[in-house]
Amino acid sequence: MTLQLKVPSMACSACADTISKAVKAIDPAAVIEADPKTKLVQVTSQQPDAQIKQAIADAGYPIE
Repeated sequence: MTLQLKVPSMACSACADTISKAVKAIDPAAVIEADPKTKLVQVTSQQPDAQIKQAIADAGYPIE
């Protein structure tokens, strides 16, 4: 399953790395593409949507 999420507070590549690490913590096999310019994060994972959104929010980046 692939999710596309808008993360308005993602401002730089370090933010994108933090988001990627947060998702990898709950699903090491996840594929994450995070683009600070567009504020979009695309996650391909077997984990439920809610878990991925919560992991990103818990890392300090609420989903819009």
